[in-house]
Amino acid sequence: MPGILRSYVVHDFWLKLLSVALATWLWHTIAVTPHAVVEVTVPIEFHNLPANLNISSERIPQAEIRVSGPARLVREIKASDLHAEIDLANASTGERTVDLTAQLVHTPREIRVEQILPSQVHISLDWRQLRDVEIQPRVVGSFAQGYRIARVLSEPARVTISGPKQRVDAVGSATTDPIDASGTMTPTSFTTHAYVADPLVQVVNPVPVHVTVIMEKVEPPAASTAK
Repeated sequence: MPGILRSYVVHDFWLKLLSVALATWLWHTIAVTPHAVVEVTVPIEFHNLPANLNISSERIPQAEIRVSGPARLVREIKASDLHAEIDLANASTGERTVDLTAQLVHTPREIRVEQILPSQVHISLDWRQLRDVEIQPRVVGSFAQGYRIARVLSEPARVTISGPKQRVDAVGSATTDPIDASGTMTPTSFTTHAYVADPLVQVVNPVPVHVTVIMEKVEPPAASTAK
């Protein structure tokens, strides 16, 4: 028996000794490597949102993620290195609360998620709605004396908007950037852009809007005859 044991110890002795030395060095390196904790603010990413749905929450939430790891790596970590992802593949309309767990956060190797604040995120989902609305040009300025606006023409006259159904239904019209028609007396065309004030509603396939301002002369009031 002692011979067998001796043979086992002596066999590949230097290789075994090297393995022990490497294991000891690795353990020592890990044990003495200083660790650090840092807090990083990252936007929450929503993936696989069905094409017929829109997020109707006005503010895209963020998360404060506390991570730890070797100090040399933690010192260099950036917000773009962390991804807090929520899968909405099976989502439906209405309000939804999602628990923010470490499993939802993708991190670099050797970096560990310690805490996420807030621990939950609340969002609202609504059907995606398309709708045509009229463009109402916004004309401003000081007009020539004796003139006033007779008509304002827009080409195109309407635009298609898209967004959460409830928000789209509440939009009465689109408007344009301010058009300064100061001093205009003859029909004058301006090129501008149309938009909707609601940040969750967007113009589909936006194109330049050509606005023509047509002025008319105001007849002075007839002088009254004194009796």
